Amino acid sequence: MMTPAVLTTIGTIIGALISGAVSLLVASWQHNKSIAVIEYRLEELEKKVDKHNNVVERLYKVEAQVSSMR
Repeated sequence: MMTPAVLTTIGTIIGALISGAVSLLVASWQHNKSIAVIEYRLEELEKKVDKHNNVVERLYKVEAQVSSMR
């Protein structure tokens, strides 16, 4: 028959394993969420950069047309 100390030790180990597994799952979920947010923000930044580059290209064309009119 197991003594109360052994039962307490086994209970503590099982509790620690369950707690560790839950912590690992939560950390993984938070990591995936963070990655999704980073990917979204990077896509939005790429859209802004493309829009900016388009404006710069159009400005160069307008400047070339204006200088050729002179």
